[in-house]
Amino acid sequence: MTDTEPTQQSDLLILDGAVAPDRIEVDVAGGSAVACTCREPGKTTENEDTTALIPYGPGAAVLVVADGAGGLPAGKRASLTAVTRLAAALQTAMDKTMLLRTAILNGIEAANEAVMALGNGSATTLTVITIEGLVARSYQIGDSEALVVGQRGAIKLQTTAHSPTGFAVEAGFLDEREALHHEDRHLVSNFLGTSDMRIDVGAGVELRPRDTVLVASDGLTDNVHLDEIIERIRKGPLADGADGLMSLATRRMAGRSAGTPSKPDDLSLILFRKPGRSRGIVGTPPNDGNLAP
Repeated sequence: MTDTEPTQQSDLLILDGAVAPDRIEVDVAGGSAVACTCREPGKTTENEDTTALIPYGPGAAVLVVADGAGGLPAGKRASLTAVTRLAAALQTAMDKTMLLRTAILNGIEAANEAVMALGNGSATTLTVITIEGLVARSYQIGDSEALVVGQRGAIKLQTTAHSPTGFAVEAGFLDEREALHHEDRHLVSNFLGTSDMRIDVGAGVELRPRDTVLVASDGLTDNVHLDEIIERIRKGPLADGADGLMSLATRRMAGRSAGTPSKPDDLSLILFRKPGRSRGIVGTPPNDGNLAP
């Protein structure tokens, strides 16, 4: 495998590019997905992000972005260990026809134990979106984030970064733009690979035709404003949206200009969208009583 080829086992796709940008486009869970990753501009060490698309039977999929903690030893090893252990747990659970929500929670716990077992003090964020029929649900540890937006730009799901600035935005003490320029933006309060790791589980959100799902590391969300993200992903080809976000974020990282954020970092994202009704939609939303209105 070269640095620009995804790891593939059966239908599992993992991007762990260390030198050049990685990119895949696949049909999964009755929709289409694009995943991209690249190193921080000018960086000579490895990309510490790991990104995965994991099918879970014919009508479901798991979208994963893990960001190895910068400044800690073996950040790449932590993110790759977490994702591969989660994928292995999901494969076992699928063979046992386990409910996807249970499989995810068990898999994240197994991933946490695997990273802790490395014994080198490494840690990673881990953000997961499951697509099950017409329902998307988030599972988050850290400051990689997830978003679901409608074709007209309405936000249907938005996770909160597990950080002082993320919680300040949620509480209304900071707005989104102020947070991107805050001196504590880099601090993270929840990691996988620690004994006090906690999983923030979101409510299920029903996907409408052409809604777009995004999962991204903070290389995107620390460099691109929320309204800029939404405008680039809400309509048009997924590949164009992914290219636009990657290009804008890397330009911001490479040079500072007044009024725009600039925080160099590795960058990973996944976009997913169900087709319009004219092409048909696979699956029926499970009745779990937790669908957002």
